[in-house]
Amino acid sequence: MCGIAGLFLKNKRLEGELGNLTAGMLAVLTERGPDSAGFAVYGASKAGHEKITIRGPAQFDFPALAARLGASASVHDDHAVLTFPKAEAAKIHAALAALPELSLVASGTRMELFKGVGLPEDVSRRFGLANMSGSHAIGHTRMATESAVTTQGAHPFSTGPDQCLVHNGSLSNHNDMRRRLIREDMTFQTQNDTEVAAGFLSWRLREGARLDEALRDALDALDGFYTFVVGTETGFGVLRDPVACKPAVMAETEDYVAFGSEYRALADLPGIGNAHLFEPAPGRVYFWERPVESIH
Repeated sequence: MCGIAGLFLKNKRLEGELGNLTAGMLAVLTERGPDSAGFAVYGASKAGHEKITIRGPAQFDFPALAARLGASASVHDDHAVLTFPKAEAAKIHAALAALPELSLVASGTRMELFKGVGLPEDVSRRFGLANMSGSHAIGHTRMATESAVTTQGAHPFSTGPDQCLVHNGSLSNHNDMRRRLIREDMTFQTQNDTEVAAGFLSWRLREGARLDEALRDALDALDGFYTFVVGTETGFGVLRDPVACKPAVMAETEDYVAFGSEYRALADLPGIGNAHLFEPAPGRVYFWERPVESIH
């Protein structure tokens, strides 16, 4: 039993409130997943630059590392976001790979991803979610019924640039799919079935599929019961399996689209009283996107 919260803004004027609204949605879902929590925020990008989120041990000197690599650093507790010219990406990724005390959490041009063990409200506070801005965000609260409670096992999972996925449910063929994807040069850091689902979508996107196409492919390729909420640089997608036994509710207004595992996660959103509320249909792909030029 986990909880998912997602918010995709259509109205640029709300971008400064994205983090605060998402933090409130996650806090409400604490009872669904108090073991750990995480979130991805799609914020501002810098032309010609890449950003990566890394995690390190307590008291790690991220600013010194960034200075040595020729990058800038934004530190959030035991995570840091490094920003650097794309021309330096290969060199910086190689340097980070040589530091075993660090873990690569996510990369891209806009996405920043943070996760940790603890109550959702505490995790959000540790990383400063309420003060973040952007066009869309995806969050997850986890109850680890199938594995140890660790930061690495928390959601979201990112397996491609500016791509992340959160999942409520269980996949029955994830081990076989992991082996297939490894043969396609996909790599995995955990045994979590959610990382396999994220890897499948990243592989299909790498092969040229659009996100909505990749999600439709998942209906045939992934067995089990699941609700996926997915983020890309410009888009936000939702998919439930054909049985759809996991709870889900959505709200859409002129200003935003929101997803919650329970209605109460949406209850404090602005204008919710006039929103179109609906339960996403089984086996149907829902997808919203903003063109790059309309984002920051």
